Amino acid sequence: MNFAAIIIGDEILSGKRQDEHFAALARMLAARGLRLAWAEYLGDERARIAATLQRTFAAGDAVFCFGGIGNTPDDHTRQAAAEALGVDLVLHPDAEREIRARFADDEVTPRRLLLGAFPRGAAIVPNPVNRIPGFSVREHYFLPGFPQMAHPMAEWALDTFYAHLVHRKPSVDKAFLLSGANAYESGLLDLMERIVAGYPDLRLFSLPAMSREGERRHVELGVEGDPARVDAAMEEIREEVERRGIAWAWRE
Repeated sequence: MNFAAIIIGDEILSGKRQDEHFAALARMLAARGLRLAWAEYLGDERARIAATLQRTFAAGDAVFCFGGIGNTPDDHTRQAAAEALGVDLVLHPDAEREIRARFADDEVTPRRLLLGAFPRGAAIVPNPVNRIPGFSVREHYFLPGFPQMAHPMAEWALDTFYAHLVHRKPSVDKAFLLSGANAYESGLLDLMERIVAGYPDLRLFSLPAMSREGERRHVELGVEGDPARVDAAMEEIREEVERRGIAWAWRE
């Protein structure tokens, strides 16, 4: 199972607001021993959102979609999801109950009930903050753009539908900071390939760092996975970089 994010909103693409969803979802997944496989950012353009969803519905990934499920003219996600699925929007009875429980009778207007109009066949995602739900369909979870609401809703979906995928075995990542004239990625490719072949259960990562002036500073080289296997791989890396005369330090 791949987990992914689609983050929607002109305000994010324009830089007016900083996205908080990507990092939050990555943290939620990591806390459960899972990982974000991909992410996309989209503006408030219905045709593009629909085309993206048509593709991702077919892929079989678990996708968390943030933003655009309101009832204002610049919110297009509900309509785009229905278009991608080839269905109409209908007032979901569970969503209607939540909305009516949230507002007084004279405040439940047809406009407000639009907040509960979801693609036919969808289920609701409960909102613990103000009871205006999101919706889910084909392992896509459509959540508000407000982090205070969306993030508890995403955690609910993870714990409700994917608890069986949570890794019960702890996972760690460790890395060395390699520096010096011969500490560069292309010169370490053979070592990286050896570690990948010898430890296929681990995830290797290599992250070069540069100064503001563009000068190479160090390479962060490490692995992630089962603690015992990580320790064995890091020891093998240490022995080899020392043999090559490469300076190293543990990443803090």
